[in-house]
Amino acid sequence: MEEIFINYRTGDGEKTAALIDRELVRRFGRDHVFRASQSIAPGQAYPETLLQGLRGSNLLLAVIGPGWITSQARLSDPQDWVRKEIEEAFACALPVVPVLDGRRMERLDKTRLPAELAPLADLQSIAFDTADPEPGLARILEAVADFVPGLKDLTQAEPEPPAPDAVSNSIRDTSGPSAQAGGGFTGDVGTVIKDIHGGNIHTGRGDIYQNSRHVSGDRHFSGDGMTYFEGDNHGGVRNQFGKPDPREDDQQ
Repeated sequence: MEEIFINYRTGDGEKTAALIDRELVRRFGRDHVFRASQSIAPGQAYPETLLQGLRGSNLLLAVIGPGWITSQARLSDPQDWVRKEIEEAFACALPVVPVLDGRRMERLDKTRLPAELAPLADLQSIAFDTADPEPGLARILEAVADFVPGLKDLTQAEPEPPAPDAVSNSIRDTSGPSAQAGGGFTGDVGTVIKDIHGGNIHTGRGDIYQNSRHVSGDRHFSGDGMTYFEGDNHGGVRNQFGKPDPREDDQQ
């Protein structure tokens, strides 16, 4: 699963490699970064584990310190692991980004490199100053984003879930108490509250028309609106003056 492979020489660029490793692990997690001293567990076969991590990566960062180019004896040794890792990356067509460790590090000179490593000199490098590491780390993160776009940055906050839709003020099929304010009735209706027994209460202005052919119980009119109580009460319908309402006969 390691998408980023850090190539470095012990004793030369080792601290910079550790700094880069720490930042990449913080951003993406240990499973996505391979550094030999951290990714190969005690007892594991070193060559097989290292090559497996390299071949499963999408990018190789080659940390090149001040003593890297002067180690001609090591670079000329085909068994040198720093050299072997870079050669294997070239053979697998794996992108390689040289990281020049040190403010005064110059670009590589291919005339001073073994033929197998000469292509390093033609690659665009990243300058890394350990006294001011932020610009170098930013450049490395840009390279990672280009070559391994699917990585998830663990330092980014998760997006907030979308807000729930606004609750409608119309209540249709309900069981239990319900309330409706606003339209749905003829006139300038205020608030209608319906309890579980079917009684309607209307407060505010305007009339309410109901479709029931028979009303049992008393009706009371208050203010310039109407209030209806429906239930098991039996009695006449009275108007706002307390007198029998002649409309009662029309609804029997």
